[in-house]
Amino acid sequence: MMDNDDYLKQLRKDLVIQETLCEQPLTFHSTWGIFSPREIDEGTRLLLKYVEINDAADIFDLGCGYGPIGITLAKLAPEGRTLMVDKDFVAVEYAKKNIALNQLNNCEAMLSNGFEHIGNRQFDVVISNVPAKVGKEMMHIILSDAHRHLRPGGQIYVVTINGLRDYIKRNFKEFFGNYDKLKQGTNYTVAKAVKE
Repeated sequence: MMDNDDYLKQLRKDLVIQETLCEQPLTFHSTWGIFSPREIDEGTRLLLKYVEINDAADIFDLGCGYGPIGITLAKLAPEGRTLMVDKDFVAVEYAKKNIALNQLNNCEAMLSNGFEHIGNRQFDVVISNVPAKVGKEMMHIILSDAHRHLRPGGQIYVVTINGLRDYIKRNFKEFFGNYDKLKQGTNYTVAKAVKE
């Protein structure tokens, strides 16, 4: 039987995820306490199936966690730049570690509450696996900032639990004037809007 110190040592080891996303073989390290530490979650998988980007897209991954969305898209857009942000410093440290592990030089991760610390950077794509508990005030800030930071013709993609589907529809229509439901799965819905 493992004593408590050995057990804690095991728990503190990085969790390693080997995964193929969008036909890209990737490795992620994660740890307890950040979102979906043992596997790529269902919402992220669904979202990645429906995102369309070109190989020079500048991408903003909002609430990146340890980086599965941003890193996958950075691989698909080698001529562009991908910026991943999270408000959790542990998630950002793991995202940085995973950028290095996957040998990407067109991708960076930083600490930011939404768009707050990114300056005036502009993007072609904003993407997020929206936390279910984000709150309407923060959602208002995020969508307003997303509209401001997207280039004309830029797209925002989100995946949410199905319970937030109508909420996202209303808010996309309010901020972007349009809404496109790309896929409704058993538990999650993928939607996009375009900055016209």
